[in-house]
Amino acid sequence: MRKKIFVWNGMLAAILLIVTQACAPKSGQQNNAGMEKMATPEVTKAVCVLKPTEGNDVTGTVTFTKVDGGIEVVADVKGLTPGKHGFHVHEYGDISSPDGKSAGGHFNPENVNHGGPDAAVRHVGDLGNIEVGADSTGHYQRVDKMVKLNGPHSVIGRAIIVHSGEDDLTSQPTGAAGPRVAEGVIGIARP
Repeated sequence: MRKKIFVWNGMLAAILLIVTQACAPKSGQQNNAGMEKMATPEVTKAVCVLKPTEGNDVTGTVTFTKVDGGIEVVADVKGLTPGKHGFHVHEYGDISSPDGKSAGGHFNPENVNHGGPDAAVRHVGDLGNIEVGADSTGHYQRVDKMVKLNGPHSVIGRAIIVHSGEDDLTSQPTGAAGPRVAEGVIGIARP
């Protein structure tokens, strides 16, 4: 009787070993069972709600939408003085300091010079200026080829900063646009 139990247990162990090995991924392969549930979906839209830095009244929203040819950036702001105001993606999504400086410098993963949004060499974060009218509101819209919503150059989790003055598009490293008057973190939006 003991011999039959021992043989039966040995056969059961062998069957379990065979089944386990058959179901396990081979060396260099991934087990795809359930991986689709864990895969990160492609981001196609992002949003940033702007709040004023200390002593300012600037508010607004910025959206980033994947379109043919790049990312469409649309900004609507209010509370700014008439004229042009520097508008950039900054490195960190940290808006904890009252002056906006915790957001760091312009998002510049390639470590290149500052430039205008259409320059051959520019920071990923160089979006140029928002033009503001006499009613203190401004609108900005362009399709940008450098801004990304996915991958290593993604702007998700970074910050938008609006400056008090015009970005001259040439001064290094930031365009001499002056103090930061509004800030917000870029987050994933409902598509």
